[in-house]
Amino acid sequence: MKIAICASINITPKIKEVSDILQSLGHKVIIPVTSQRILDGKLTMEKFLKEKEKNGDGAFRKIKYDAIRGYYEKLKKVDSILVLNIDKNGIKNYIGGNTFLEMGFAYVLKKSIFLYNEIPDMLYTDELLAMKPIIINKDLNKIK
Repeated sequence: MKIAICASINITPKIKEVSDILQSLGHKVIIPVTSQRILDGKLTMEKFLKEKEKNGDGAFRKIKYDAIRGYYEKLKKVDSILVLNIDKNGIKNYIGGNTFLEMGFAYVLKKSIFLYNEIPDMLYTDELLAMKPIIINKDLNKIK
């Protein structure tokens, strides 16, 4: 299966860990471009975080690299997405704005949506529920 991982760039090490496991299970995996740049040594996490703070919480990078449209194009070519909803900003199983958009894209494209953890309690919990994600509770073997 071809899977796109959707998650906060701040958890790039976890994205890599999960991507490696999925690949060992025979899946083809796509990860966010910025995470790939960090893993390839073309960008450091420190530089990413400084740029994010300086330029308005990531909007600058998303505009400069047309990241939202770019990932949408990639989502069109996958079978499913895996949302790594990890605790962040004091919110259990956090799903941020960009990841929420990607879930919406996947839903409209009729892709399977897997959640790593349970659905978080957020302002858009109803919308998350309406997309009927498959909750795997960290068991990557459930992705089929």
